[in-house]
Amino acid sequence: MKKIINIFFHIIMFSLAVLWLYPYIWLLMSSLKPSSEIYTRFWPTHFTLEHFKFILESAEKMQRPFIRAFLNSVFISVTVTLSVILTSSIISYALAKLEFKGREKIFNFLIFQMVFPGFMFTIPLYILIRNLGLLNTYSAIILPSLMSGWGIFMITQSYRSTPSDYIEAAKMDGASDLWIIFKIMIPLNKSAISIVSLFTFIGIWDNFMWPLIVMKDYNKMPLSVLLASFNHEYGAYIGPILAGAVIQTIPMVILFLLFRKYFLQGISITLK
Repeated sequence: MKKIINIFFHIIMFSLAVLWLYPYIWLLMSSLKPSSEIYTRFWPTHFTLEHFKFILESAEKMQRPFIRAFLNSVFISVTVTLSVILTSSIISYALAKLEFKGREKIFNFLIFQMVFPGFMFTIPLYILIRNLGLLNTYSAIILPSLMSGWGIFMITQSYRSTPSDYIEAAKMDGASDLWIIFKIMIPLNKSAISIVSLFTFIGIWDNFMWPLIVMKDYNKMPLSVLLASFNHEYGAYIGPILAGAVIQTIPMVILFLLFRKYFLQGISITLK
């Protein structure tokens, strides 16, 4: 009886997984089909790259540099992710392992500020960026995201589960706090840091509203905003739009595959 229940459970979970993956599979397959077969066949009579070629050529004709936008997104996302990991690792160490006045108040404030949705700060941030003269610059997109309260919270919780014996032994050998952070704490907490890295990168890569507000220069736009402007001009061409969506998702799929091990470890630790 127990074996039958397990089989039934695995069938249900497999079915749900297929149902969850189907939209992306359909997106990928449709981007490689001829236009006439997008809505009529799941498996095309032949595969084609005409939609990817069309979007690249049309972007150049519209003076919207597609490749440049892709590289802009890579630069912005990598810069923000590295900054969030660096700042979160250092601040989390102070909150988790150092004793100082007001530590718990700072940690409670981090939790408190996570309650508020990000769009509430859009207007104050825009006024600040405008007064600093940073509109239409990479800094306008990067600067507001250099630190993450959620990242600090996640890594702090992970650091607290790390035995302090490692830190005390390192300090007896004359190690500095920065040495301890980069040589002990980060290697021992790869799972939490991988989760923060992955979600930070995805959040910045997919961010649309803020870059749309502060960036009007097509040469500095991230891919998400450039694709939206392309969709506005060529909305009737469903194939190229699907091809653009596939290109938009490729880095996230690659990142998940690279960090899948640490991501799953982090999820299991969280569930425990």
